[in-house]
Amino acid sequence: MTARIDPQDLPGRPCSLAAALQIVGDRWALTAVREVMLGNHRFRQIAKNTGAPTDRLAARLKDLVEKGVLERRPLPNEPHRDGYYLTDAGRELAVVTRALITWGDRWAVTAPPVRFRHHDHDYAPRTVCAVCGEETHPADLHREERTPGWTLSGYEEPVEQS
Repeated sequence: MTARIDPQDLPGRPCSLAAALQIVGDRWALTAVREVMLGNHRFRQIAKNTGAPTDRLAARLKDLVEKGVLERRPLPNEPHRDGYYLTDAGRELAVVTRALITWGDRWAVTAPPVRFRHHDHDYAPRTVCAVCGEETHPADLHREERTPGWTLSGYEEPVEQS
């Protein structure tokens, strides 16, 4: 990726979520990434399948390239034309897009428009710790604030010792 964001430069709580949303936290950005994940590399395909206004889509794609999520390179069958392709950072968004689709299926739509299949059954992901191999649940996790002055309730000015 190109220049990264110092989380302490963001307004409010220093947080990687806020920094990530600076890059992909826009409807047209994530739907464009979805289309590239589905194998649509041409601007025209991405525009049609996202429904994005072309001026906004062009700006988002340019930004995603600048931020290192996508790259532009020649299309295989038309080397004089460029297409959009995922970088390593873009490919890692697959987990994020699947999580948002799962959430959207449950809370945002009347009926899921697609489903994920794993072999002969519906895909049912679970979170497993890569270090110990245990399945994890939100209650198993705890936050460790690493930015001085920040607690779970917010920023607290350091108390001077006399």
